[in-house]
Amino acid sequence: MQPSAGPALPHTRTRTVHWLSTAAALGAVVAAVALVQPADASPKDAHGTDGPSAAPVAAPDPHAVTYPLDCAGAPVDVLHQVSGDLDGDGRPETVVVVRCTTDTGTPPSGVFVLSAPTKAGGAPRIAETLVPPREQRSITDFRLEGRTVKATVLGYSSDTTPRCCPDLRRNYSWEWRDGRYVALPGAMANSI
Repeated sequence: MQPSAGPALPHTRTRTVHWLSTAAALGAVVAAVALVQPADASPKDAHGTDGPSAAPVAAPDPHAVTYPLDCAGAPVDVLHQVSGDLDGDGRPETVVVVRCTTDTGTPPSGVFVLSAPTKAGGAPRIAETLVPPREQRSITDFRLEGRTVKATVLGYSSDTTPRCCPDLRRNYSWEWRDGRYVALPGAMANSI
């Protein structure tokens, strides 16, 4: 660098006022950019769907599903239902306990996870069977805690045990893990 031939010019020296005014101007530009967004901007979540301003998605209707039950022409009863986003995809699922309608006895129940229809206007679909009706079980204390489905599963120790009076019981939880629903059985006492 070559030394200047004369005294420093007043406009080439920096002072505190110069740096403060530059910082203030830069701060104003950054704030303006942060506040101004394009007209079509909307918050997005990790899945690219609209954030809190989007309309909520309805949970699947359990009465719009055909269940794999052999009811011999009798209707299907939806005994219990809970809804929530069990798999973390931003859309609610519905978990139902269903059985055939009857005036006598206790027909076996099935527990099914329902997900949204594959096409608009279609019926919800059974995404998973948690308790198949063929296992001849009854369900009590059915609930949703966070994203975990919980229930007490009742069963029979033999074919001679009256269907009105299950003599086996075990608490179960079902959680979404690694792309599937996992059954987590409770303690073994009087278990199924």
